[in-house]
Amino acid sequence: MDQNDPNNRGGKDWVEDVKTEVTGMAKEGMHHPSTKPVLTGAAIGALAGVLLPVLTWPVGLAAGAGIALYNRVKK
Repeated sequence: MDQNDPNNRGGKDWVEDVKTEVTGMAKEGMHHPSTKPVLTGAAIGALAGVLLPVLTWPVGLAAGAGIALYNRVKK
């Protein structure tokens, strides 16, 4: 990827965005706009972990929360 590309935000910016989002969720709790979608993703992932024989519910929970958080930060 070209570093001069305006669409290439780089890894550092993405990590900072995730850190800011998680910190905001921890401080504001359910009042933060990302908390409910991330918790919903975690619940869906945990349910998938219970239903699928390959995954366990903690793995599904972490994966679901991670995917939901990634989708929120990506915007």
